[in-house]
Amino acid sequence: MSVSTERPGMLSQTELERLVAAGEIDTVIVAFTDMQGRLTGKRISARLFVDDIAAHGAECCNYLLSVDVDMNTVDGYAMSSWEAGYGDMVMTPDFGTLRLLPWLPGTALVMADLGWHDGSSVVPAPRSILSRQLDRLAERKMAAVAATELEFMVFDNTYREAWANGYRGMTPATDYNIDYAMLASTRMEPLLRDIRRGMEGAGMYCEGVKGECNLGQQEIGFRYDTALVTCDNHSIYKNGAKEIADQHGKAVTFMAKYDEREGNSCHIHISFRGDDGSAVFADEDQPRGMSKMFQSFIAGQLATLRELTLFYAPNINSYKRFVEGSFAPTAVAWGMDNRTCALRVVGHGHGMRMECRAPGGDVNQYLAVAALIAGGLHGIDNELELPDPCSGNAYTGDAERLPTTLAEAAALFESSTVAREAFGDEVVEHYLNNARIELNAFNSAVTDWERVRGFERL
Repeated sequence: MSVSTERPGMLSQTELERLVAAGEIDTVIVAFTDMQGRLTGKRISARLFVDDIAAHGAECCNYLLSVDVDMNTVDGYAMSSWEAGYGDMVMTPDFGTLRLLPWLPGTALVMADLGWHDGSSVVPAPRSILSRQLDRLAERKMAAVAATELEFMVFDNTYREAWANGYRGMTPATDYNIDYAMLASTRMEPLLRDIRRGMEGAGMYCEGVKGECNLGQQEIGFRYDTALVTCDNHSIYKNGAKEIADQHGKAVTFMAKYDEREGNSCHIHISFRGDDGSAVFADEDQPRGMSKMFQSFIAGQLATLRELTLFYAPNINSYKRFVEGSFAPTAVAWGMDNRTCALRVVGHGHGMRMECRAPGGDVNQYLAVAALIAGGLHGIDNELELPDPCSGNAYTGDAERLPTTLAEAAALFESSTVAREAFGDEVVEHYLNNARIELNAFNSAVTDWERVRGFERL
């Protein structure tokens, strides 16, 4: 199968039509990312896609943005309910995302924007939320570039075995800390290589892979790109890595905190560029080479980090990752190449950027990048002053702390003027309801921890 695009694996609409006519592509996945960060959509016959869906889009039930992680219909969402009849949304293909999926024979994928039948956007959709913040940047003649560093753990169990055993008694793919290790990581290389090659064949620029601290933990890195491209690629990679692991008879997890050891992070690197490509975050005449704009951008992050944490840490489990001395942040602090801080400045010139270390592997990357842009613009628009960097151990400093529970983060988000001005009340209320649903579900559950402590001894 040959394609002639600038990035291997990416397809133009004309190339797709040629491959479909030749019988090399028989399935097109039309997909979007839901609230929980999952790739969601339809497999459509390639013939129907070419003949009809490409021009008109495909429908899907609007409950897909109004369910919990178990796909249960839940109350409290303005856009979707039994009373409103659970109607359809329209998935409109974004042909700039059309690509091959090498690990699925005869299959292409295209990401979709969600809209209503009157042509208006589905405002609470994660891709729509990010697009709105990118529009705000464009109004200021700027664009965002980003990269996400997504960690995961590999297990020598299949997903179905793990489910059947209640995710207990899992066998990690290594037996000890493998941070930067070659020997033990090589055991996973058949899987890791297939993931890397698969993503290269799906149009991504894979930089490499390294072992991490937890058992069986790895990170596959991808080159930075424009923010929307990075976030689309993140969804495809995360879903594809699970599919490829399943084909290998293994399972991977991206949950923020699988056990009491180090959690899975998703550090997000971000910088702004002028619409001419200029490095607006860099200025060699300013302290530390940081432009005044970049200084205000970081100050905006410090001012909003706590109230926007819901978009960085969206789940109950997310907050168990925030442990002192674990390389996951606890302090609302910034530093120059300081991994104890929530905000780490690295690079110089065009490479000067901020790394936000708050998100875990369970993050919805569209929401997190949107929050970083909103927080940065808050600082830039108000010309906030940047305090001195943390030069020591932020874990033991006197800086404010990140929220420690989903309930605390939701309360801060609800009262955030910045969130309501940047995202709108519709978005804020939608994601607050999602947090309430998760909190209610967790608070009503009886856990293994409670049974071990209370069955006999209490």
